[in-house]
Amino acid sequence: MMSPTVADLTVAEFRELIHDTVSQSLAELLADPDQGLVLRDDVAEELRRSIKEVQAGGKTIPLSDLLKDFGFSE
Repeated sequence: MMSPTVADLTVAEFRELIHDTVSQSLAELLADPDQGLVLRDDVAEELRRSIKEVQAGGKTIPLSDLLKDFGFSE
């Protein structure tokens, strides 16, 4: 027996297929690839230090400058 084709689907079945496909794609795109991983203590501490420094008025680097530094154009 041959596998059914899209032409063999009812409108409701086709909509369900599209809905399921889009839902699965969005779930994959929006999933956190780092979920379940733990930051090393030194990395977590560096992030905390960096956040405090910026909150205290420390210098930040504009994205446009970083892009230029790494050879990307805007």
